[in-house]
Amino acid sequence: MLNTEFRPAWWLPHRHLQTIWGRVFRRGPRIEMRRETRETPDGDVLELDRVDGPAGAPILVALHGLEGCSQSLYMHGLLHRARARGWRGIALNFRSCAAPPGRPRGEWMPNRAARMYHSGETSDLDWLIGRLHEEEPGAPIVLVGVSLGGNVLLKWLGERGAEASPPVRAAATISVPYDLALGSRALERGLGRVYVRAFLKTLKEKAIDFDRRWPGIVDVEAARRARTFWEFDDASVAPIHGFAGAADYYARSSSLGFLHRIEVPTLLISAADDPFQPGPVLPFVREAASAAVTCLFTERGAHAGFVTGAPWAPRCWDEDTAIAFLAERLEGGG
Repeated sequence: MLNTEFRPAWWLPHRHLQTIWGRVFRRGPRIEMRRETRETPDGDVLELDRVDGPAGAPILVALHGLEGCSQSLYMHGLLHRARARGWRGIALNFRSCAAPPGRPRGEWMPNRAARMYHSGETSDLDWLIGRLHEEEPGAPIVLVGVSLGGNVLLKWLGERGAEASPPVRAAATISVPYDLALGSRALERGLGRVYVRAFLKTLKEKAIDFDRRWPGIVDVEAARRARTFWEFDDASVAPIHGFAGAADYYARSSSLGFLHRIEVPTLLISAADDPFQPGPVLPFVREAASAAVTCLFTERGAHAGFVTGAPWAPRCWDEDTAIAFLAERLEGGG
């Protein structure tokens, strides 16, 4: 039975401690993955990291967050839980995010095409799901997305509607920024600026590298000066991907506008104290969601934190709950 009650770890009393723990202090689990490179229709490549298992077993496709990759510890945690149930797994590295095999996280592999990834870019996920279903029509597929990856997943589910099934049997998301504009503005205050500064370090490196290879698209000086997501997205992400600016990008990519069209059983896990998304957004999410969507919103848990248990035996309740939800849908056939 799904455990819907989150009890925050007493030793992480603040939302920022819950958020930071997984990135700074978490030590495992780690799981072995096999790198697979796939050519895309536009002449680029997708780097997939796979967890093998029995033929015909369910496949969990996991999507990481902003500037994450398959080596992010929450990705290992989700895939570890999937393997424990006898499933196979695929960590989809978004374009320009994959770490070179055998190299530490923090290094990244530039992609070939004049594009990267963003919160509303769903074509690679759509192509991958199509290929997996074509190769193994009988293998159930379940999906999980964290933060930006969750926004991508919800937008894709809304775009596909009933067509997402039968290939996809169920989906779950963790700490999604449902309204990208509000999330961006929320991070312009207080400690939010610390998170933004950390993300912008590598994002700016990628924008500068992009301008070197395809000059004239990015406003590279504005990207260098950016201190907020809004400023960076306006100078870099929006022009690369054909948006009129940051406002247009956020309006067209926010998953909030796609929730009403989802027809695959989907679980949304979010906390009201998430520093990446204002808590007052959650009632609007609940109101917008279709009948296929289950909203599991907690008062605490922060951003992809949800740490429970003792300091010597911590557990990530969000990962446990997401995988349990997917397992129930697989076992129940719905």
